[in-house]
Amino acid sequence: MPLSEHEQRMLEQMERALYAEDPKFATALEGSGLRTYTRRRVYQAVAGFLVGIGLLMAGMVAQRIWISVAGFLVMLACAVLAVTGWRKAPRPGAQQGPGGMVRRPAAGRRRSMMDRIEARWQRRRDEQGH
Repeated sequence: MPLSEHEQRMLEQMERALYAEDPKFATALEGSGLRTYTRRRVYQAVAGFLVGIGLLMAGMVAQRIWISVAGFLVMLACAVLAVTGWRKAPRPGAQQGPGGMVRRPAAGRRRSMMDRIEARWQRRRDEQGH
């Protein structure tokens, strides 16, 4: 279930407060999750690809075609895993939204959008305070 606009604003405010209070802890939390999982998956796929090359060459040296075919299939499967893992990995600067969805802010609009949100927040706080 998606968060309401009010809940999203509150979450963003809490995130900013966390970054302001303890940036080291916030950075540690940011590194976990989807990005770490996809990075690990890509590394495993690269290692598997190298194993596939080894099998391919071993099959050629031993003159066993089935070992070479198995090596090629391992290389192919690992290449597919690496490419799909690389595409799913969030880019630096991307924010993880509700439900694990990755939100990538538009470069030019991000600052102005944040300014507008902060202005609305201030306006509402001023209205409630008076």
